[in-house]
Amino acid sequence: MTVDESFAAPAGAVQLDQAAKALRDNGYTVHVVETPEEARKLVTDLVPRDQSVFTASSETLRLSGITAELDESGNFRSVRANAGEPSDDVYDQIRLGALPDVVVGSVHAVTEEGHLVVGSASGSQFAPYASGARRAIWVVGAQKVVPDLETGLRRIRTHSLPREHQRLQQSYGQSSFLGRVLILEREAFPDRGTVVLIREAIGF
Repeated sequence: MTVDESFAAPAGAVQLDQAAKALRDNGYTVHVVETPEEARKLVTDLVPRDQSVFTASSETLRLSGITAELDESGNFRSVRANAGEPSDDVYDQIRLGALPDVVVGSVHAVTEEGHLVVGSASGSQFAPYASGARRAIWVVGAQKVVPDLETGLRRIRTHSLPREHQRLQQSYGQSSFLGRVLILEREAFPDRGTVVLIREAIGF
């Protein structure tokens, strides 16, 4: 798969500020931070220690250290850390994080209109993202900010999917595909959805 590298460059301050304003208008709490390290510190402050937290699979979370902090530090009630041995049944794995108190993950595009766009093969993260979790926190690099929904969908197909395909090929000799797309247009419940925008590029 060919990767469209035009989607790898971080958006400028004007575009980032426009996306942040639109997200707030759509009912999301928004934090704009400078670096992945700042994002990690912020997220660990936002996640309660006494509630279950599920980390969705995400290069953004892995590279920023958020996955390790939430799942391996012992300071949080990690769904993954407390799940025991992984099941051979793929549906057990999909259900694992369906109903946490808090889900932490990322998205593949944020539009300047305040929409969040996520692509997935199985859709395993969609249940907590959409409504299963009482609270959702998404950590997003500035390169994922796009003008509109059409561009966001194109970004998934021409950048995020090929990059994930490359990652799986190199790590496991597997391929990837786009099976499902979730579009979050606005948040229905006050204080449920939080978006942490990083002014740097991270993840894909």
